[in-house]
Amino acid sequence: MLFNRPTDDTLYDALLKRDAAYEGFAWVCVTTTRIFCRLTCPARKPKRENCIFEESIAACLEAGYRPCLRCRPMLRYKDNDPTVTSLLEALECEPERRWRESDLLAMGLDLSTVRRAFKRQFGMSFLEIARLRRVGLAAETLAEGAPVIEAQLDAGFESGSGFRAAITQLIGSAPRHLRGKGLLKADWIETPIGPMMAIADDHALHLLEFADRPALPTEIRRIRERTGCGIVLGRAAPIDLVEQELKRYFDGDRAAFDVRIAGHGTPFERAVWEALRQISPGTVQSYGILAAAMGRPGSVRAVGRANGANQIAIVIPCHRVIGADGGLTGYGGGLWRKRWLLEHERRMAAGRGRVEAAE
Repeated sequence: MLFNRPTDDTLYDALLKRDAAYEGFAWVCVTTTRIFCRLTCPARKPKRENCIFEESIAACLEAGYRPCLRCRPMLRYKDNDPTVTSLLEALECEPERRWRESDLLAMGLDLSTVRRAFKRQFGMSFLEIARLRRVGLAAETLAEGAPVIEAQLDAGFESGSGFRAAITQLIGSAPRHLRGKGLLKADWIETPIGPMMAIADDHALHLLEFADRPALPTEIRRIRERTGCGIVLGRAAPIDLVEQELKRYFDGDRAAFDVRIAGHGTPFERAVWEALRQISPGTVQSYGILAAAMGRPGSVRAVGRANGANQIAIVIPCHRVIGADGGLTGYGGGLWRKRWLLEHERRMAAGRGRVEAAE
């Protein structure tokens, strides 16, 4: 167990048994409640298909999950630092608060001591954790069908530019620090259901995600690491093209996309993403049907993971995949957007059918 990550089935079995042997090696994220717990949490156990297992608390937070109030996974550590405990308790009392260094100083805390304590325990600073909690709250607000501006305010951002700047600052170094390195361009694209960030080189699109997706910071860092390129604000031809194609899509004129997509992911993930693009607009498929169509009927869970790893929203239509029971499953952009996109495509398909019948 020290060298190989236990399988998800093993971790789920540990969750059912509340096996303390796995404490600290993994945490369970429950997709239906957007909560993450310790494996020994005494709460009622979620269904297997609603569980995602992460190896760190940072990964749970970056994916937009909030800590369970019953097992309190961020507080229940042996010999926990009292400074860490007091700050996390303060954060849970005011998760929507926009914490600043001045707040910590006002509490009589030493900034470097706090930073070291949180980095040692969680791999990120207290202010980073507080920020992820606010972004997670914004995602929950959007999932409930609230307007983007309401989610923005709930997250503590006073302006739209500040909301976007929160993501923009994650892009990387200033151009003067990137001399001699390859560069990717990043820019915003407005849509009727919220702004999206697009990242591309001169030839292909690397990312297209909604600006308030909790996992967006992780995806940006992953692109930087995989490509070895810096990212700067600017426009590349694929961004211009996908913006035009998105406009036609949202106008109801065309659901197909011709923009070239960069070859990220494993061969299996790329095969899943290509299969997603074969699902006709206005229709949906379950993970099981998608796996069978690929000739991999025993790989339903792997197909689900690949679906979740997609970082080209709408163009690679992972929103067209639903649960085996016909219910909506998780969507990085929020279930309210998934519902909106499916209804939009249903209307597009119905409109085309009426035109063809008239002809």
